[in-house]
Amino acid sequence: MRNVKFLTSMIGSWPRTKEVQRAMRDKKAGRISEEQFNEIADQAILQILKWQEEAGLDYVSDGEQRRDNYISFVAEHLHNVRMLSVAELLDYVEDKASFEEILGTLDVPAYSMTNPAATGKISRKKPLALNDYLFLKKHTNKAIKVTLPGPYLLTRSMWVEGLSKESYPTKEDLAIDIIRVLREELEDLIEAGADFVQFDEPVLTEVVFTKKNANRTFMCGALTAKADAEEEIAFALDLMNQVTEGMLGRKTKIGVHVCRGNWSTEEEVLLRGPYDPLIPYLAEVKVDQLVLEYSTPRAGEIEVIKEFAGKELGFGVINPRTEAVESVEEVVSRVQEVRKILDDEMIFLNPDCGFGTFAQRPMNSDEIAFDKLKMMVEAAKILREMD
Repeated sequence: MRNVKFLTSMIGSWPRTKEVQRAMRDKKAGRISEEQFNEIADQAILQILKWQEEAGLDYVSDGEQRRDNYISFVAEHLHNVRMLSVAELLDYVEDKASFEEILGTLDVPAYSMTNPAATGKISRKKPLALNDYLFLKKHTNKAIKVTLPGPYLLTRSMWVEGLSKESYPTKEDLAIDIIRVLREELEDLIEAGADFVQFDEPVLTEVVFTKKNANRTFMCGALTAKADAEEEIAFALDLMNQVTEGMLGRKTKIGVHVCRGNWSTEEEVLLRGPYDPLIPYLAEVKVDQLVLEYSTPRAGEIEVIKEFAGKELGFGVINPRTEAVESVEEVVSRVQEVRKILDDEMIFLNPDCGFGTFAQRPMNSDEIAFDKLKMMVEAAKILREMD
């Protein structure tokens, strides 16, 4: 798809059906086998693929149907990782009152979200996403996007002092093995022919946008952030660049997705602020594409993308959390602003975030997600016909 303008894609997740959610619970409880779970998930993935193809997307995903959320699924794929609910994390938080306040203020269901924690030396038990990619590849001729949690997100979430310290005295020690695991996975995906690998780093925005309790976040365990945001951003940048070192310039496009949270449909509880504080990361991170949220005023001014060192932009043009379907005219008008800054071939269109980040708390329905994607593809067609 070289030199094609305004390519369209998903971010990754799609709402899970009741059958998939039930199968997740049954698998966790040991009532069904992994093979039985996969049979149910396979059918859901094929339906989601059909919707994406009918909508006309250029890059499709499997909707993350085998994952309970964008990060905790790694617990099933890695040795010595335990899955905890956010509520269970309270046992390992010194200032429980402050952590509970964050959960309440941000409209976070503490018992329905889960987080992986390292309990010993980690290594891959099985691939994180390779097998999911290979399944989807059998059923489509479309380009495929594979999503993975980023190294900073994993390091922040998986280092929980009371569980991890014996094997990893610091989060920096854990980061060494996380980088190794992600490089192994990325290498496998590139070798298998994955078209696009997207690393998700949502916690970066909490580092710079969370005012109160700035060194904590509910989005993962995140009990280990440095008080200095600049130092934390530099740490995150180093991790990502270690993962992608030597991987760029091959057939697989590599991107990093930075949003402002996708846990609630209540916009007022979500993070807000321009990407300016993250310029040191976004300008220096070694990836092909920055996948950013821009469909709401919470994202700040578009002009800041001038500072991103000529990378492709995955431009968030639809809000996955609203029932109202954006108009084609709205999207075209929004993209026209970016065309003043970037060449058309550098602009990709996507939702701000996924439609079903958390299995138990989807952001929208199948029908609305499908309608939003169709509208986005129609806007891309109109943009391609413009001078």
